[in-house]
Amino acid sequence: MTTALTGYLDHMNTALSTAGSEDDIPEMSKLSGARADHFSVALCALDGEITLSGTDHRFPMQSISKAFAYGAAIDLHGMDYVNDVVDEEPSGEEFNALSLDPLTKKPKNPFVNIGAIRTHAMLGPTQSERSERLRAVLDAAAGRPLEVHERTYEAELRGSDRNLALAYMLRAAGSMSEEAHEVVEGYLQGCSVLTTVTDLSVMAATLASGGTNPLTGEEVFSRVAARQVLSVMLTCGMYDNAGDWVSDVGLPAKSGVGGGIIAGLPSRFGIAAYAPQLDPHGNSVRGTLFFERFSEDFALHMLDGVEPMDLEERARELMEVGAEV
Repeated sequence: MTTALTGYLDHMNTALSTAGSEDDIPEMSKLSGARADHFSVALCALDGEITLSGTDHRFPMQSISKAFAYGAAIDLHGMDYVNDVVDEEPSGEEFNALSLDPLTKKPKNPFVNIGAIRTHAMLGPTQSERSERLRAVLDAAAGRPLEVHERTYEAELRGSDRNLALAYMLRAAGSMSEEAHEVVEGYLQGCSVLTTVTDLSVMAATLASGGTNPLTGEEVFSRVAARQVLSVMLTCGMYDNAGDWVSDVGLPAKSGVGGGIIAGLPSRFGIAAYAPQLDPHGNSVRGTLFFERFSEDFALHMLDGVEPMDLEERARELMEVGAEV
């Protein structure tokens, strides 16, 4: 069904089509068929209605999986336990920094690689149990079975030296006892799971709804876990560009170097964008530009102090006056 919101998203899709270049697409992304003309956006309301613009092809979710592993760890162990193992503070460092807090020996947050590796280790006593739990949570959040992209996974394993260094750093500090290579393999498998932008919008909506998938009605996370994941997404979800994101967009979000970005407005909707060109922070160029404009056009910044607008009514107003980028 064509709606004013669809028209707005189509307009943005066209307006941002020249942002970024072929040179901004990582070689890893090309393994799953990423092209310079790929750009898509999907929004999932909490009643399950999905609005899509662009192509709905599959791509690896990469670091977006960290948010769902974090939620799974909280529901498995409880907030107190997880907070004792991984902190919840912005790091200001690159996502793959070799960094532990010098006093606590904890990773700064669960979305930098060293924090995500430690979080993955909490998902079970064995490699198979950890991988099964993460895959089950990802499938439940998307509302359908997801697949691992084997070429991406194999390439990630070949280039895993830095992640292995992070895992051994955790072990050397006494912060992790699990086998480093097994934890890293499971963590990278989660990053290599294929999703579409529609899947990601549903996953974002699952968080925005308090943990319940709006399509299936399944409780994927407790309300406490969903709230905590969104909280850390707001402050730490966009790598070392999280501060600018909070100022410019003001929505909890998580990006991945595969080109995807998810965001959620609690009790309203989940939304995802995909374009493979990345900026120096590892965030999608077009996706970031889209969210900045979308938040401004619809007054969605959580700190604006105004009631969020009805999306369809506001889209109709924008299209009548001619939205500009």
